[in-house]
Amino acid sequence: MALSILVVDDSQPMRAVIVKTIRAAGFGDAQFFEAANGREAVEKLGENWVDIVVTDYNMPDMNGMDLLLLLKKDSVFSSIPVLMVTTEGSLERVDAFLRAGASGYIKKPFTPEKIREQLISILGAPHGNDAENCDEGLDF
Repeated sequence: MALSILVVDDSQPMRAVIVKTIRAAGFGDAQFFEAANGREAVEKLGENWVDIVVTDYNMPDMNGMDLLLLLKKDSVFSSIPVLMVTTEGSLERVDAFLRAGASGYIKKPFTPEKIREQLISILGAPHGNDAENCDEGLDF
């Protein structure tokens, strides 16, 4: 069964880059859902079960940290891993993400290899879909 991934970022082009990068990293058969902020992400989670949330930190309305804290307090959503993808790179900020329950952290800009490394660390290797065999190009 394919993974389902919720990508949360206030920039539609960045969501497209993240989806394309995840596919190029060997997770091409994943099903993707998208949200523009934390509030929209919560709505999507009410409609769809996902295996992982990949979220930006800096977003209007509800940022990634607020989304993470909300998910970790909820008995239904608390087991969903959350991967933070952000420009925030200070050790204090990264430590705060991890203390709050984030499963991993990636600093923008990122590579397919870094995404793959984090997703495998959190979810395990993709089934039957290797990055070298992925037909998704990185022409962005």
